[in-house]
Amino acid sequence: MSTKGVIVSAVAALALSVSAAFADTIRIGVNQPLTGPVAASGNYVTDGARIAAEEINARGGILGQQVELVIEDNKSNPTEAAAAAEKLIMRDEVCAMMGAWGSTMTLAVMPKLEEYGVPMVVETASSGKVTNSGNKWIFRTAPTSDMLAESFSPFVEKFGMKKAAFLAVNNDWGKSNTDAYSSMLDKRGVPTALRETMDAAAVDLSAQLAKIKASDADVLLVTTEIEQLTLVFKQAHALKMPQRIIATTTSSTPDQAIEHAGSAADNAYFTVLFAPWFPDMAPNPEVAKFFAEEWERKGLVFAGRIEGQRGYDAILSIAAAIEKAGKAEPDAIRQALWEVEVKGVNSNIRFNKQGPEGAESGQNTANVFVVQVKDGKVVRPDFAAQ
Repeated sequence: MSTKGVIVSAVAALALSVSAAFADTIRIGVNQPLTGPVAASGNYVTDGARIAAEEINARGGILGQQVELVIEDNKSNPTEAAAAAEKLIMRDEVCAMMGAWGSTMTLAVMPKLEEYGVPMVVETASSGKVTNSGNKWIFRTAPTSDMLAESFSPFVEKFGMKKAAFLAVNNDWGKSNTDAYSSMLDKRGVPTALRETMDAAAVDLSAQLAKIKASDADVLLVTTEIEQLTLVFKQAHALKMPQRIIATTTSSTPDQAIEHAGSAADNAYFTVLFAPWFPDMAPNPEVAKFFAEEWERKGLVFAGRIEGQRGYDAILSIAAAIEKAGKAEPDAIRQALWEVEVKGVNSNIRFNKQGPEGAESGQNTANVFVVQVKDGKVVRPDFAAQ
């Protein structure tokens, strides 16, 4: 046999062995920011996904096969997120994907899903564009910005809000959150006094905070990640701002704020999708308890549970769809996702149609909880606190 023939045979044998290895497991892609500005969050989500996969495998897997998570780092960058998606689909032959944390990263991935016909369960991104763009391969377990705002609406009266100010990171996520909350508050007779933005890399927010302090707003709603949120707390404390601060991110945890901002975080409020300090608040306490115990057993950072549940619930949803489809084929999984009902940590997951007729995306109705930092501890909210 010629040298060329030997090489061709070797390549063919390698391809067969790779395909055989893939056939032994059901491969689900995980596209998350494991490095870069939001790496902490991406790693927490990935840890939650691992707990779900281990639980599924301990029960015997899916359709007699074990689940294998194939994890790619999107480096907190939309271009990298799209590239990671293509790798997972073309090289690793995943049948479905979870991703891609931020709205900007998720929107960058979406054309790849349409191009190759692979479904993705979105665990975090809140921009309305994700499920309103006419992409039938998208199913989101996390709430949209509009849903977050609407879920928060019962608390408006409890807070006794009169006028609001906003400070948000200058990207799709920050704009979407500000628009949604401002609209919801306006409908309830609470006008917006001021809308300020900040670059994701900004390390001095004193100019924006000084403007807000001088306004007649009685509450400040902030959308950004924990590093910048910590800075907001510290600089607002130094300025002796009178406004109550509400973190509307659902991803930044009060434990992290306490650790990094100390007493400057006192009396701040946080919207969260999981309140591990009070598992009875969850719709499925037994599921929440199992997840929390597994997180602790692995020695993972307590503060990461709020983000971790996103990955856990998303992988459970994909697994349920594969089981219902009866095969690990992308289009069959996509169709089955419309039929799943999953008891998750955050919610009882079911997907409703959202977006243009004939090309709808799936959107779950998620729960939002409010907690408060008081005297260095996370407590149930005291709406009278100033």
